[in-house]
Amino acid sequence: MKIKKGDQVEITAGKDSGKRGEVLYVFPKSEKIVVKGANIVKRHIKATRDGEKGQRVEKEAPFHVSNVMLVCPHSGKLTRIGYTIEGGEKVRISKKSGKAI
Repeated sequence: MKIKKGDQVEITAGKDSGKRGEVLYVFPKSEKIVVKGANIVKRHIKATRDGEKGQRVEKEAPFHVSNVMLVCPHSGKLTRIGYTIEGGEKVRISKKSGKAI
């Protein structure tokens, strides 16, 4: 998967399209990611003890990686990701600027 934890991405599809955020979690098997402040859902939590109240918690839900694009750290524009070999290491590069990410 070309998107990694800590990357800055912009959402291109769905209810939060146009929002930018940082990738918090990556799930490579299901090709899903969690972006900070995007795809917020409400989950209900049942009271577990006597005297405790149930509550609604808002949290980020995962969505498919194809709905986001990486933001180039050099130019700030949306970019695709390529790979090149530099000094015996495989390095991600920005297709827009050509620089290493």
